[in-house]
Amino acid sequence: MANASSFFTPTVPILRRRNSPSKFIYGYGFYSPEGISIRVRCSSTTVGADNLDSTATQSRVPRLVSKGCKLVGCGSAVPKFQLSNDDLAKFVETSDEWISVRTGIRNRRVLTGNDSLTGLATEAAKKALEMAKVDPDDVDLVLLCTSTPEDLFGSAPQIQRALGCKKNPPAYDITAACSGFVMGLVSGSCYIRGGGFKNVLVIGADALSRYVDWTDRGTCILFGDAAGAILLQACDSEDDGLFSFDLHSDGNGRRHLNAAIKEDEAHHDDALGSSNGSVLGFPPRRASCPGIYMKGKEVFRFAVRFVPKSIELALQKAGLTGSSIDWLLLHQANQRIIDKVATRLQVPSERVISNLANYGNTSAASIPLALDEAVRSGMVKPGHMIAAAGFGAGLTWGSVILRWG
Repeated sequence: MANASSFFTPTVPILRRRNSPSKFIYGYGFYSPEGISIRVRCSSTTVGADNLDSTATQSRVPRLVSKGCKLVGCGSAVPKFQLSNDDLAKFVETSDEWISVRTGIRNRRVLTGNDSLTGLATEAAKKALEMAKVDPDDVDLVLLCTSTPEDLFGSAPQIQRALGCKKNPPAYDITAACSGFVMGLVSGSCYIRGGGFKNVLVIGADALSRYVDWTDRGTCILFGDAAGAILLQACDSEDDGLFSFDLHSDGNGRRHLNAAIKEDEAHHDDALGSSNGSVLGFPPRRASCPGIYMKGKEVFRFAVRFVPKSIELALQKAGLTGSSIDWLLLHQANQRIIDKVATRLQVPSERVISNLANYGNTSAASIPLALDEAVRSGMVKPGHMIAAAGFGAGLTWGSVILRWG
């Protein structure tokens, strides 16, 4: 099992009084236990601000952390085509009642025709930039969190191009399935705090409908396509809006949930190997993904056991309790999982954000999609505290404590 330790420790000035600089890094998250501003070398050597070696400022790369980051814009996009439970019942043995009772899902959106995932991601990103009033040329980095890119080498550069970012900022994909967006938020904040970046676009977008076996009622009922985006922006440490995180992975759990690449027997030709005495089995077989494999009960047990623990750890690192949180925002996988985690954390249902019924499981898009709807509806307001958590294939899981606006 692997877990992530942070290499910097910004402040939470509103929640804790200032004190003398701490001399250590507090595990996994951003928060210093005394709530003070410290500077951290990227080598993980932490010192007080007054004792900082002056040679660090001479590096070609920014080495000191003095900035906070905040969420200033959001956006989302979904395909036009809506597929209801009743529609599914026409070609697979199921019913609206069977699906809704077990999952909480009633509809999902699916890419059709000329729709593209890159198009959805670009639309979501444009909306986030418009809300934040940031020009595309001022974007320093584009992170696309996806497991279903439209280019094997990554789709993020195509989003950068479509947005019209003329300064050619770096853009790359992050693959962590349904935990991807949380991983992306933490990654984006690192570029701001430790790299001097000002505006980072974090996009979650997936089109799992392209990899679903539409004859398997155990999986085809679950997934939908969507994109959501957040703009992270550098700010003074006093305005910091991303307080702590907790990230994990466990490769042993792959047997419960995966979309494995397999060799295509039909396209294998070992004539080269057999005719000239070279290595048998060359050239390699062409690879393809036959679909999503999932043991639903095992994934459920994993989620309700580890997600609450992760959120509690993140809250502890931020110096907060569950009562400090205005909203609980989980990856929208299954309403039973959402309800169970909320119960274990003693979060009442009226403080839980859920749009699962309308969109199904949209993988890395689910958290930013739900957040965007909650912000635009007025449910989530500037200053609200949110505990967000993603979990899924890998197995991977993680949580982040943040403040909107």
